[in-house]
Amino acid sequence: MRRSLLVFFTILVLVPGGLLIQSGCNQSADESASSGSDTLKGKITISGAFALYPLTVKWAEEFQMLHPRVTVNVSAGGAGKGMTDALSGMVDLGMFSKSVSPEEQAKGAWWIAVAKDAVLPTVNKENPVLNILKAKGLTKQKLYDIFITGKIKTWGQATGTHSTADLQAFTRSDACGASDMWAKFLNNKKQEDLLGLGVNGDPGVADAVRKNVEGIGYNNLGFIYEMQSRKIYDGIEVVPVDLNENGKIDPDENFYGTMDDVMKAINEGRYPSPPARDLYFVSKGEPVNPLVRSFLRWVLSDGQKFVTEAGYVMISPDKINLEFLDLK
Repeated sequence: MRRSLLVFFTILVLVPGGLLIQSGCNQSADESASSGSDTLKGKITISGAFALYPLTVKWAEEFQMLHPRVTVNVSAGGAGKGMTDALSGMVDLGMFSKSVSPEEQAKGAWWIAVAKDAVLPTVNKENPVLNILKAKGLTKQKLYDIFITGKIKTWGQATGTHSTADLQAFTRSDACGASDMWAKFLNNKKQEDLLGLGVNGDPGVADAVRKNVEGIGYNNLGFIYEMQSRKIYDGIEVVPVDLNENGKIDPDENFYGTMDDVMKAINEGRYPSPPARDLYFVSKGEPVNPLVRSFLRWVLSDGQKFVTEAGYVMISPDKINLEFLDLK
């Protein structure tokens, strides 16, 4: 089987506060800590996708508060690094933001979905045709001709106006899930098919767009929206996608104002997948370290209450149920 974990759960139900996992043989992490029976200690190492980094940092902080003798070290570097580090044994878990390939499976990759995210197109807040972009959006075809064929070279061509402002596309230089999902959205292409000036990391693309009035890029939610205010970071704007290609952004396509609006659209399927996608933890084979297994068990149960707060979409109860049914 593609994944298994040495822990048994019996019931998965929905409660008003979120997911409740009832275990027939294990205390929850917070029950163990409060009862004074906490025996967990040691270190967990995690690296990889920028997309999953903010949420994993939150999980690490919360898990360490429950278990003071545990250290969880988290570092970003891209999905490719996460998979490479996990398969080489350099880390316990890799953060991964794209589908696990047959080649990675053949090397022993084990994976489990833990949350959901999306990639959105971004432009500079002072873009010369911003008002038109927000009213009309860009169709998939126009995005294809910006990032794949390179036919669109000016903002006038992108919006059907007389603007002669050059268009500067930015893409990722590191192997990453954001590029993989963005390319798949653009007619099932690959990261290496994307045109643009290569920039390292999610923060790098956001910063490049912020500094270039004529720039366009793509970012994960956590690098577009500020966690506390749930509004778009200063200096950038989201380009609405004209999904029905009718030349305007209809009310049901206009869901980019806040992080919560986008998350609702992702959850309801109004924003497509790709570029919405599941996010994973990966490792070389089934994790055998009891501490790592305890952390994963907590992430899929009590840890899910932090998903929405951190700016992500919870994977569906049915999927979580399947995750647990697939455990042995």
